[in-house]
Amino acid sequence: MMARDRDAATGRPVAMTSGEGPAGGTPPARGNGEGDGAALLRVEGLKVYFPIRQGIIIERHVGDVRAVDGISFAMTRGETLGLVGESGCGKSTTGRAIVRLYEPTAGRVLFDGVDITSLDRGGMRAMRRRMQMIFQDPYASLDPRMTAGGIIGEPLDIHDVGAKGDRRERVRDLLSTVGMNPDYADRYPHEFSGGQRQRIGVARALALEPDLIVADEPISALDVSIQAQIINLLQRLQDRLGLTYLFIAHDLSVVRHISDRIAVMYLGRFVELASSRDLNRTPLHPYTVALLSAVPIPDPVVEGRRRRIILVGDVPSPVNPPSGCRFHTRCWLRQKLGNPGECETVDPPFRVLGPMHEVACHFADRVDGSIEQLQATGRAPAHSVGAIAGGADPADAPPPTRPFTR
Repeated sequence: MMARDRDAATGRPVAMTSGEGPAGGTPPARGNGEGDGAALLRVEGLKVYFPIRQGIIIERHVGDVRAVDGISFAMTRGETLGLVGESGCGKSTTGRAIVRLYEPTAGRVLFDGVDITSLDRGGMRAMRRRMQMIFQDPYASLDPRMTAGGIIGEPLDIHDVGAKGDRRERVRDLLSTVGMNPDYADRYPHEFSGGQRQRIGVARALALEPDLIVADEPISALDVSIQAQIINLLQRLQDRLGLTYLFIAHDLSVVRHISDRIAVMYLGRFVELASSRDLNRTPLHPYTVALLSAVPIPDPVVEGRRRRIILVGDVPSPVNPPSGCRFHTRCWLRQKLGNPGECETVDPPFRVLGPMHEVACHFADRVDGSIEQLQATGRAPAHSVGAIAGGADPADAPPPTRPFTR
């Protein structure tokens, strides 16, 4: 890969513009967010609803699936924001809406100061040179009729970047960058392993040298050893190219390893947003505590003092989410406090409770220092082994309607 100019203040590589190497051509529009401290991506009140219709001859709009229901956050250049939550909580929909693979129902997505929700087809096509996506399934995201070289080079063809000979050389460089033999460019997807296919997906995302990459569960379909290779590859590329990642995953241990900050999502909304260290050491939302309690700690002494919090019941439907706090139907803290009424009637605001630590819970102060928090984070004293949410012994806890999975 060709050497790139670096910012004098930060040392990070600067994105190529018109006439610079393989990413030449007409550059996409830029806003006023060029400073390193400014937000590269700002999401304001993002909503994505999918309509429910009934009828064959005459269709009627009878409701909406509220996949994403009013989230706001910002990301700076070179940052990795992890996004975690249960299946169906809206993580992937958030990522796809940010790059406008899904059209937002409401809200704004500002990329480098430009509101991309108002761009027309041509403007969005130019902007996509600076924002790319790595998809979850390496088997489904690659065209089986195209060679690896054709797949990686397709973004260059679409945006008419460089001459054909330059594009072929660029494809070879990208294969080398992701740790693959450049001669593999003539092979088809079925000739590769799962990890190699995901590397091809990473190379395709890098082809136009974007500023932002949305990684939608890029390792969930891979075995553990290959997961480590892909995570290490993404980190090396970020250090080398100054990339910004929105990293979507289920596995909190992986997200903790790669992320600067972590957002926890439940039923279409953020419930907690904090630095990776703070969220893993002092989670302040009951749902985050439950998630962390399911993550093993590689220390048998510490692990022996932990007890997993089992969330009873199913996740409510996003078609008809609960009133008040959306987590109150499964919340162990609400049960512990005697079912206070505001949990059912008042939507908790997203409050700042510490440096870069925001939580949507009426009683977050009661979580801090609780035995459940201490056990989930491995900080509980040895005499608390028998304690779980509600104070009962784990063996006496009622079986859940459906086991909680991370």
